[in-house]
Amino acid sequence: MHPIILSLLLGLTAAGANLFGGAIIVQKNWDRSYLRYFIALGAGFMLATAIVEVFPESIKLGGKNAAFLVLLGYLIIHFFEHAVTPHFHFGEETHGHEFVHAHKGYSVVIGLVIHTFFDGIAIASGFLISNWLGWIIFIAIFLHKIPEGFTVASVMLASGQSRRIAWGASALLGAATFAGVLTMALLRKEVNFGLPLSAGVTIYVAASDLIPEVNREPGVKMALVVFLGVGFMFLLDHIAHAH
Repeated sequence: MHPIILSLLLGLTAAGANLFGGAIIVQKNWDRSYLRYFIALGAGFMLATAIVEVFPESIKLGGKNAAFLVLLGYLIIHFFEHAVTPHFHFGEETHGHEFVHAHKGYSVVIGLVIHTFFDGIAIASGFLISNWLGWIIFIAIFLHKIPEGFTVASVMLASGQSRRIAWGASALLGAATFAGVLTMALLRKEVNFGLPLSAGVTIYVAASDLIPEVNREPGVKMALVVFLGVGFMFLLDHIAHAH
């Protein structure tokens, strides 16, 4: 299958995971306890993928300039999360003490839309380099897509919005993910910019958003799941390069 077609299909899959995450909070009868494990597993897998796979490929493509683009990607998300949106969590929370006004809820949506757009950029950029890199990036992103949809829906509910609007916000994240894939598909010659920027975004989400959520959980169990995520990435790497 052509890498662009494959990345578009997987972009739709990732978008569907955003929708599913929104459904978890909108439908109260879902069991949400497993989301903590998705967060920890995704954090380890994303961090290992970004540092061990995506960053070296970015340097091969663009040299030292790529390192600056990685830093820029990191700082873009840092800016939007801390200057444009209030602090938010990826875990199961009511957010009542943080999100009182509707405009604050919408500002969180804007920050997450930017982040998910770069998720799509990362998926397409990976497949433009190689099938292996595309698949490993997709898995890393997919693992945090459900908690992401859950987060945005819970934030919207806590800011006083209806369940329909809350689920619509998770659909918007899915649309932004697919838009990122489509953008990179149309601008495929700019992959030497898209890949390092997405690496910086991935490092930020893993290290600055997800890992702190893991650290809030008492005991060693969540930390071990992070290591499991890292080990999973290395296992896939070993299997892929053994053939």
